[in-house]
Amino acid sequence: MAIVSFLIQLAGATMLLLFAVRMVRTGIERSYGASFQRVMTGQRTFLQASMVGVVMAVILQSSAAVALLSSGFASSGLLAFPAGLAIVLGGDLGSALIIQILSFNLDWLVPVLLAVGGYLFVKTEARKARQMGRILMGVAFILISLRFLREAMDPIRDSAFLPAIADYLARDYITAFLVGGALAFVMHSSVAAILMCVTLVQIGAIPFTAGLSLVLGANFGSAFIPVWLSRGMDLKARRIPFANLALRGSWAIAVLFGVNLALRSGLVATPEGGQMLVNAHLAFNASLLLLAVPFCGRLQPLMERLLPDPKSSSTPTQPGRPISALDLHDFGSPSQALSSLKRELLRMCDLIETMFRPSLELYRSGDREQIQAVRSIDDDVNACLSGIRAFVAAIPTKEFGKQNAKTARDLMEYAIRLETAGDVVAKRLTALAEDMRKNEAVFSKEGWAELVQMHESILANLKLATNVLISDDLESARLLSLEKSEIKRVERQSRKRHLRRLQHGTTESFETSDTHLETLRALREFNSHISAVAYPILYRHGQLLETRLIEEMPDMTEGEPDGVKG
Repeated sequence: MAIVSFLIQLAGATMLLLFAVRMVRTGIERSYGASFQRVMTGQRTFLQASMVGVVMAVILQSSAAVALLSSGFASSGLLAFPAGLAIVLGGDLGSALIIQILSFNLDWLVPVLLAVGGYLFVKTEARKARQMGRILMGVAFILISLRFLREAMDPIRDSAFLPAIADYLARDYITAFLVGGALAFVMHSSVAAILMCVTLVQIGAIPFTAGLSLVLGANFGSAFIPVWLSRGMDLKARRIPFANLALRGSWAIAVLFGVNLALRSGLVATPEGGQMLVNAHLAFNASLLLLAVPFCGRLQPLMERLLPDPKSSSTPTQPGRPISALDLHDFGSPSQALSSLKRELLRMCDLIETMFRPSLELYRSGDREQIQAVRSIDDDVNACLSGIRAFVAAIPTKEFGKQNAKTARDLMEYAIRLETAGDVVAKRLTALAEDMRKNEAVFSKEGWAELVQMHESILANLKLATNVLISDDLESARLLSLEKSEIKRVERQSRKRHLRRLQHGTTESFETSDTHLETLRALREFNSHISAVAYPILYRHGQLLETRLIEEMPDMTEGEPDGVKG
């Protein structure tokens, strides 16, 4: 019974630790996720890129999250392979710094974090304040889970069970290495896995040597996490996680054999305590960063040979025209037809993003060729909508069933919204950019910063909308709907601040007033269209009302309704 109780307590503490780490990361992503792209893609040297990786991992509480972000930006062509790999290597060191911070005894801080975090999350309406509350409560839960983990070990620390396992892991460091790797991969969090190992060494449940092998294995296993999570991306994105796995894995194995040889031969004394294990983890990641960063550029040709781009088809296609995923002569099964529709919608999303991404830069450059290039993409968006409309109209409803036909119509409705979003860019934002060039007008510094922030947030929402389209995930759909409301709030706040600047006589605000307000309306409308993909999912799960109106107003001529007193 003692073993069963121990396993239950251990599982509970572990799940709370995983939940808390994810809670912190989610709060940070929702607050500042839109700014990550600008920060990660704007570095000029490998050293700068690696330092960005360190900071990003500390912020996100996860080196795997940094690796996935780098892979995504590399896939979009926004981040080169060498800079992306330097960011990932820096992210590994950043996750080690998190463990250093969290390994201190901070139990006294838990009530403060819960009180402040709970108040911000429950009692405030501003998004960033609520997410800051989420972050503070997540940190408190991490500390609570570590306390639970220490308490779970106390009853069996002096039993024959745990010492036997600890002695075996100390003797067989290869097994301990593999166990650490499996633990990090299964938990999908190197921070959580290594914190657990450090806690076990701190309370004396396992010796330092076993803990070191476990931590080195966890470093190796954590490198598999982004490789696994990026398996659906294109090869350009997957090269960075694979290169990190090769570097991190080879260094972990080399250090494993070197350190254990030195310890067993008596060349160095065996350290003691959890803090020394944290120091060893920091030294491992810092040395890897210093050794590998100079070679980031040289690894690119090797990774391109190991993971070559697929050969392009020899079938001739019309230059510059995208290939449709729809075939009106072969619908296939209902699931195949819906998959084809989603692929075509994903192509539309990519086209819309290509149009929208440079839209604000056109305000500054006013380049006619760039404006014309953006408008020409709108023709491809219109062609996509025409193809989807024809495909859905030709679907045999009786063979496909009412539910599949309804899903197809919902997808067509979203295609219409995407086409309208494309019109917002092609007909309104580009026209405003032309007016800015003709009038040689310039936004105020504050006004431009507000537009850039809103633009970045909408780009993040566009990525989220794509994920919702692929996954049909309810949580992501709810988040997208909440972000739509947030964009409305940001638009209102920017409009109010703009009017205050007019009252204070800011010259630039007078010159660009109409353009600023019209841009805010256009950005909000664009975001509303791309967020529409969430509506069918929310409605299907009963989390979206058909109308905001009260269904039936009380008849005030017949007196007050029940329960209302004068």
